[in-house]
Amino acid sequence: MKISEPPQIAQPQDHKAKICLWADLTVSDLDELEESWISPERVKQALSRIFNLENGDDLKTGILLDLYFYTLQFAKENKFSKEQTSALFSMVKQTHEICVETPFENVMQCFQHFREQVLCHAVKRPPYSIDLFGPEEVRKITEYVINTYFRHYKMYKYAFTPLVRLDLTMNYTGMPPTPPQSIAGDEGDQALGEGEDGKTEGGEDGVREQEGEKQPEEEESPAAKELRAMIKTHLEEEVKKLRLSMDEQLKESEEVINKKLAAVEGTKTPAGKGGRNSGKGKKK
Repeated sequence: MKISEPPQIAQPQDHKAKICLWADLTVSDLDELEESWISPERVKQALSRIFNLENGDDLKTGILLDLYFYTLQFAKENKFSKEQTSALFSMVKQTHEICVETPFENVMQCFQHFREQVLCHAVKRPPYSIDLFGPEEVRKITEYVINTYFRHYKMYKYAFTPLVRLDLTMNYTGMPPTPPQSIAGDEGDQALGEGEDGKTEGGEDGVREQEGEKQPEEEESPAAKELRAMIKTHLEEEVKKLRLSMDEQLKESEEVINKKLAAVEGTKTPAGKGGRNSGKGKKK
């Protein structure tokens, strides 16, 4: 039997920022999207054709199309040029791809990469960076991505990455290994033993011995005894702490009740004494 190895899970890693102008949307793609800007459905259909998302998963495809559409809408509202729109779209797309490449937490790597991408398109230092966005445009882009993408970062992580479960196995040193099920069964058959005629050796006497005599219990190993003693000691300490806390709570509640009773008796006693004295004076 061949045992399949568990799939390798990608670990969070840093990514180097670089110029991404025309990396995902070309001039012809932007022209097609501009012609489809009649309704959001038409734009999303055009995006589906460009990125081959027509046969994808419904949930993931819908989330991706919403992310792409609102990014283009933000660029259109701020009157970005085609170069700026293409660069902004690629920055958001790359940030999302880094987010969903691993199920582990990597929000710092994502934000660091996005910030470097913005600087890569806002500072004139060829061939490493270009001055495509001005200071005001950088501020708007940063606020938009933080308020729309990074505020819903966990939602994107939940929708696009698999759930990781941890199976923990503990081995105690000093304890004998548990035999496999097949070996244990073979030893039991050998212990019983069968004769040539198919009957169990010993006949009825062997059955009576098995029914009448109880098998002696296996003695615990030193490691098992030590583990049992540790658990017992820990439980006794926890019970003592619980008792002490309960006693302290009872004492505090008793003191509060006594103070309240003393206050009530202190207010009633002078009036009662005055009443009795006045009554005795009248009798005399």
